[in-house]
Amino acid sequence: MADAQRLPYRLREPFLAFTELALFRALNEMVGKRYLICPKVALNDVFYIVRPNENVHFFNKFFRKHVDFLLCDPQTLAPVFGVEIVRPNSKNEARETDKFIEELFTGAGLPLVHVPSSEVYDPSDLVSLFQLAMEKIGETVSLRVDRSSDSVPHCPVCGKMMVLRIHRTGGSSGKKYYGCMDSPRCAGVVPLD
Repeated sequence: MADAQRLPYRLREPFLAFTELALFRALNEMVGKRYLICPKVALNDVFYIVRPNENVHFFNKFFRKHVDFLLCDPQTLAPVFGVEIVRPNSKNEARETDKFIEELFTGAGLPLVHVPSSEVYDPSDLVSLFQLAMEKIGETVSLRVDRSSDSVPHCPVCGKMMVLRIHRTGGSSGKKYYGCMDSPRCAGVVPLD
């Protein structure tokens, strides 16, 4: 194939940085076959946005972001632990992205293990970091989430997904309601109490 026809993509080398590879090997030694270790997992492959047409501004918070490692149950592939390499910060402050990922995992009840960046990792040191992450999750108050409010209603007329809208005029001005996404062709409406 001529260079003129070759697509402008190349294999990224190395896939894992030196510190990531060192941690991957230490995690592998530590967990054995108990967990499947998945490197560089996109956050939007693990989490979803509730009512995405209403919360579209939350998409950019986790788009193109990943967790360094995700440890999953080998049978179900259900996430069990997140692992993040913490890089030193000159001001000793957590970056906004790190805070967001911490809140995301904590809110889902998933332990997030923070491992200081290093060239060498001792599995026994990692065990104590995993225990610390488990204790932290245990300390957080688990909120019961009403999943019925997570979904968007479907149009009673045509069955398509509905969109949250606001009445602009009339006696209902300022009140929210669900309108069919195919409006004005479909007049389906679901009022909100």
